[in-house]
Amino acid sequence: MANSTLWLALMIGNSRLHWAWFTGKSDISAWDTDHLPPKVIHQLSNCKTLEDFITHFPPSLTPLLPHSLLPTPYSLLLASVVPSQTELWQSYPNVRVITLDQIPLQGLYPTLGIDRSLALLGAGQNWGFPMLVIDAGTALTFTGADANKRLVGGAILPGLGLQFKTLAQKTGQLPMVERQEQLPQRFALKTEEAIQSGVIYTLVAGIKDFVEAWRRDYPEGKIAMTGGDRTLLINYLQSQFPEIAARFYVEQNLIFWGMRAVLTRV
Repeated sequence: MANSTLWLALMIGNSRLHWAWFTGKSDISAWDTDHLPPKVIHQLSNCKTLEDFITHFPPSLTPLLPHSLLPTPYSLLLASVVPSQTELWQSYPNVRVITLDQIPLQGLYPTLGIDRSLALLGAGQNWGFPMLVIDAGTALTFTGADANKRLVGGAILPGLGLQFKTLAQKTGQLPMVERQEQLPQRFALKTEEAIQSGVIYTLVAGIKDFVEAWRRDYPEGKIAMTGGDRTLLINYLQSQFPEIAARFYVEQNLIFWGMRAVLTRV
């Protein structure tokens, strides 16, 4: 694709829509919104310019884009982990859907999440392989590739917010608790603090274990963290295991870096 093309990129996640826009190889801006109603998606599919797009976008969710680019025609670069949402957005006339077979990594298995593969590609292209990506989103995922860009595997578990939510929804008396900026007291004397302690310390210990296993197998390997809870988890790691936290690259836009790599074949 020509570098003069303005790409509006959309990653449809389980909980949120993740947006970015870039021209050629230059990322410019990124933001998140809630999932949009089908009626709004249909209206947006008829937009030919960014000016039209913003006009039909819900006012409370309007992205901050430079006014100098508003009349510009654009194309939609789409990746999704929610099939029902993918169908809604495919009505765009200038949409390009990224699928797993387009990812220039080896050994990918058919059910690997496109978000995991794109984040791994983006991190590896920028910082080099071997690369382990930890995505701290709705699910917490570990995804690694060796020096030959071959997938070595990974793991999936409920993320920080999902663990809190599940305990509140699937038990009779446990309350919903909020994420905390700092580590809670380990041995708590209140139910809310006990939930925070149990979830957070166990999650941090699990990350430490996976990181140490990765470093044993790939001493020269890199580690990157992305996802909505990345800052919280890095803060927790810095408090407990600063020597491990210091080895992390932290970047919210790894998926979009991966989309850009697919688009431009860098």
